Amino acid sequence: MKNNARFVISLLIVICGLKLTAQSHADTGKVSIIQDSRIDALLSKNVELNSKALIKGYRVKIHFGADKNKAKEIKAKFMTQFPSVEAYEKYDQPNFNIRVGNFRTKLEAYKFLKQVQADFPTAFIVQDDIEFPELESEQKKP
Repeated sequence: MKNNARFVISLLIVICGLKLTAQSHADTGKVSIIQDSRIDALLSKNVELNSKALIKGYRVKIHFGADKNKAKEIKAKFMTQFPSVEAYEKYDQPNFNIRVGNFRTKLEAYKFLKQVQADFPTAFIVQDDIEFPELESEQKKP
């Protein structure tokens, strides 16, 4: 994933160096930029690749077992009780795993584990590649 992003950025720099020209209009103080239309496509591709970035983190595994229907039932129960927390279903032969949350630190995962243990007593923390969680903005903090 990092190699793709580096390639896109390197390619963008080379194209900008070759194709980008600017002209100053002395009388109006405006600058006109003439660039290859493919640069916009490369920028869009770069944003798309980086928006799906995964990082190392933690999730709480609430179920694993060979029964697919049981796994789906537990996932539905979890989603009903915790609608704001993502739940992920993964099949690792021969077991169906239900993992929940996107926690950057083990402490965050532990706090959530304590919340769900009453309903999911066999839950435990696992290390996993997680989606980059949104950070709280300064405005949301009390």
